[in-house]
Amino acid sequence: MSARKTQATWFSVALMLFAGADAAAQDATTTAPPQAQTSPKQPGVITELPIVSDAWTFVDRSLFTGRDRRDGAYIELGNMITGAGWLSAGPGYRHHVFNGQAVADVSAALSVHKHEVVQARLEWPKLVHDRLSFGTQVMYQDLRDIDYFGRGNDSQPADQTTYRFTDVNVAAYADIRATPWLTITGRVGRVDPARDAVVPAAFIHGDFGMIADFRDTPDHPTRGGMYRAGAARYSDRGEDTGNFWRYEVEAAQFVPISANWLVALHGWEVFSAPTTGDEVPFYLMPSLGGQNTLRGYPNYRFHDNNMQVFNAEVRCALFAHLDVAGFVDAGKVGTHAGDLDFTHLKTSYGAGLRLHSGSGTLVRMDVGHSREGWQIFFAMSDPFKRWTSSSGRQSVAPFVS
Repeated sequence: MSARKTQATWFSVALMLFAGADAAAQDATTTAPPQAQTSPKQPGVITELPIVSDAWTFVDRSLFTGRDRRDGAYIELGNMITGAGWLSAGPGYRHHVFNGQAVADVSAALSVHKHEVVQARLEWPKLVHDRLSFGTQVMYQDLRDIDYFGRGNDSQPADQTTYRFTDVNVAAYADIRATPWLTITGRVGRVDPARDAVVPAAFIHGDFGMIADFRDTPDHPTRGGMYRAGAARYSDRGEDTGNFWRYEVEAAQFVPISANWLVALHGWEVFSAPTTGDEVPFYLMPSLGGQNTLRGYPNYRFHDNNMQVFNAEVRCALFAHLDVAGFVDAGKVGTHAGDLDFTHLKTSYGAGLRLHSGSGTLVRMDVGHSREGWQIFFAMSDPFKRWTSSSGRQSVAPFVS
C-alpha cells in the first residue's frame, strides 16, 4: 500500500471516528443481539394487519438459516455470490457433535443462473467461556458467467465478457470475542482449481481483521455502527506471479431520526500491494458496481488494484416489515492507491424496498440509475453487507463486493 494518504482514506477514518463517538455512548455491555424471531423495532408509518405480521414471523422461523438455528434439516437460502441471480436455494443439515460442543453443518445450493456451491464445516462456536470460536470448512464452487469488463475506471460496457470460476477451498478460521462489541478474526486456507477449471486458480491465503460492531442487529440494523479493518495475503502456487497483500477499511453508521426514519452511511476502501514484479489476478482484483456498491451499474462493472465506495441511504419503515429507501452511491477504482480521491467518481442513485423480519432482511429490491442506464437488483441481505459463506466469512475468490 502506498505511503501516500489519500483524501478518501481520511474520509473513511473521519467517518469511523464520528461513528465511534456515537457508539461509545451506547451500552458496551449489551448482550449480543438476537438472531431471529424478534419483533420489529419500527412500528411503521402504516399499521400492519396482524395476519401479515404473523405470516412474516412464520417465514422467519421456518427459513432462518443462521448460526443459532436448531439441529436438523433446513433450507439454505442466499448462500451465493453477487451475480448468481435473484434466488439461490438448496438443502442443508446441521447437528451438534462431541457432546454438544461442536456443530457439523453440510449444505448445497443452486442459483437461478446455475451457480453451484457445496460446503461442509465443523465448528466449535463457544470455547473459552464463549470468547473463542474455531472452525474448519471445505467449499466447492462452480460459478458460471461472472461478468468482467476489463481493468480500470474507464473500462467500457462494450468490453463485457464472462468467465467461469470453479474451485475447492479448504480453510480454518477463528474468532476471538474480546468484548461484546469487539471481535478479532483470522483465517488461513488453500484454494485449488476444480477439475476442468477454466481459470486455474491455485493459491494459499490468510487474513486477519478487527471488527467493532455496535449495531442492534447485523442483518437489519436500525441504529449503531460497524467499523472494520483488515489485511490479507495471497500466495500464488501456480505460476508464482500473483503474490500480493490486500488492506481494507470499512465503516457503516445507522442514525435513527424518528421512530420510523433513519439515515444509513457507508464507506469502504480496498488497497492491493503486489509483490515486486507480480500482478493481482483479475478475479482477485477489487470490483465495483452492482447490488452492494454502485447500484446503477452491473455487478463487477469496474476492476482494478484499488477501490473505494461511499453510500448514503434514507430509510422509512412504511409497514412494520417493509421499508422504502432512497440512496446515492459514489466510487471509483484505480491502479495506484493515490488514484483514490474525489475526482472522476462513478455515481448512481435510486430507490428500493426491503422486506424484513425484526432482525434480518428477507428480500430487497433496488432500482438504480447511472449514466449507463437502469439496473434492478434482488437480494436477500442488507445492501451494506458483503456476501459471506455459511461459515460467516467473506469470499476468498473471486473478489465479491
